[in-house]
Amino acid sequence: MDEPLIRPEIVDHYGRYEEADRLTRDFGALELIRTQEILQRVLPSPPGCVVDVGGGPGVYATWLAGLGYEVHLVDPVRRHIDQAIERATAAGISLASARCGAAARIELDDNSADAVMLMGPLYHLPESEERLAALTEARRLLRPGGVVAVAAITRFASVLDALDGGFIDDAGFMDIVGGDLSDGRHINPTENPNYFTTAYFHLPTELAAELEAAGFGAVDVVAVEGVGWIARDFADRLGDPDSRAVLLEVIRRVENEPSLLGMSPHLLGLGVAP
Repeated sequence: MDEPLIRPEIVDHYGRYEEADRLTRDFGALELIRTQEILQRVLPSPPGCVVDVGGGPGVYATWLAGLGYEVHLVDPVRRHIDQAIERATAAGISLASARCGAAARIELDDNSADAVMLMGPLYHLPESEERLAALTEARRLLRPGGVVAVAAITRFASVLDALDGGFIDDAGFMDIVGGDLSDGRHINPTENPNYFTTAYFHLPTELAAELEAAGFGAVDVVAVEGVGWIARDFADRLGDPDSRAVLLEVIRRVENEPSLLGMSPHLLGLGVAP
């Protein structure tokens, strides 16, 4: 029997939770806007080769291919690969490849990519050696000077979720929060997909240290949603172009502030291959 590409409970979670729609609504929409904004700052101009590792149902892969990049999508969940191919086909866009694979074993040549994105793998690898293996594999793929962009969930994300989502009075969820805060390991023993699945939640300093340990230079850690999600009129503001522009400018102004990084549900770690 083949070795599983990812933990079975994670595959089960994505079989029940519709990841394809997550970035189109609520705070996910802000995550998408900000991630695209940050990526456009750091990626080389198209055409260039981008490997989207753990790219799920292809939201970023399709967007980047539409901009003119050669995009290779890798994800451990077969359902996500099928959805990504359907998404690209519907948009009239071609992905260079889309295949199932693990973040630590990518079937592409050394020094073949201008950029590698890990938009999910790091927070689904609870063990530090697993995360280091995924980052080292990304470095193998990159040409000298190539860019890595790594998404992470902040250590305090479940605390923020408990307060904003009303889970603070749910004893079961607060038990999960306790585990997150103690060592970053997010374990969901319930059947509730809203409580996520097996994951690791980073401290901002840990994310930077892991990138450096994998050999990347010019490491930077940027808040994705930042403090923007706490705006009282969040939904209305995001839907209005002028108000959204003001919100995004506020987020940008503090996106690197160390004392506020933990307030952002997601972080983006950036580095350059030697």
